[in-house]
Amino acid sequence: MYLGVDIGGTKTLAAVLDEHGVIIQKTKFPTNHDYPTFLQELSAVVADFDVKDFRAAGFGMPVTNFDRKRGIGIDFGNLPWQLVPAQDDFERIANCPVALENDAKLAGLSEAMLLKQYAKVLYVTVSTGIGTALIVDQHIDPNVGDAGGAAITLQHHGKRQPWEHFASGKAIVERFGQRAEDIHDVATWHTIAHDIGRGLQELIAIMDPDVVVIGGSVGTYFDRYKDLLTAELSKYETPLSLAPPLIQAQRPEEAVVFGCYDYAKQLFGGAHA
Repeated sequence: MYLGVDIGGTKTLAAVLDEHGVIIQKTKFPTNHDYPTFLQELSAVVADFDVKDFRAAGFGMPVTNFDRKRGIGIDFGNLPWQLVPAQDDFERIANCPVALENDAKLAGLSEAMLLKQYAKVLYVTVSTGIGTALIVDQHIDPNVGDAGGAAITLQHHGKRQPWEHFASGKAIVERFGQRAEDIHDVATWHTIAHDIGRGLQELIAIMDPDVVVIGGSVGTYFDRYKDLLTAELSKYETPLSLAPPLIQAQRPEEAVVFGCYDYAKQLFGGAHA
């Protein structure tokens, strides 16, 4: 059995997965912004699972600055945690080998495992912030940074701003007073698609992916703006540089947990078939 834990800025999803990556038990709870309290609550959730002995575990974190060699989360963006010994803490809770990674990268890995016809998958999650990942031959590309949409700066309203400051789910709520699920107006979605498309084009130009997968809470409503976003990207096409296909994440709500399983199995349990 495997343990997968998706630590989000507002909620954490912990799940037990079997050898085939099927979720057999799961619990979701609010992410406490006090790190020691969060560890206590997570420990209680894991202890309450029916399974007590895990072969390996994967943990996805919204970390924007991560010392992978020492397993220390330096900065977490939408969480106030800083300089936390995540690797040691999570290994103590899981009582097994732990694979630790940025949550967007794990979600991207999960989705890429379902798209083996594509060698290079660009995953973009539009949620509270914007996360990015590049998966090459079903493996995470470590050269793509953890900061995601916070690291991409673009001209917006007369000054350079981080992409996620005006195109993320949080920015959508601040700008329009509505969550993505409540927006049905085409004009509003046109503006949102334009803003998402600007940063997405930068990523496509640099990474040259075979396909782009859109995930996250805003990605859940991809059908409302897919055509608008496709039209935005077509503006940048040339005869030698065509926009890759855009598809919706197949498991947007649980992609990170499945990625935890895939990554843990790659590192500790053999290649995922």
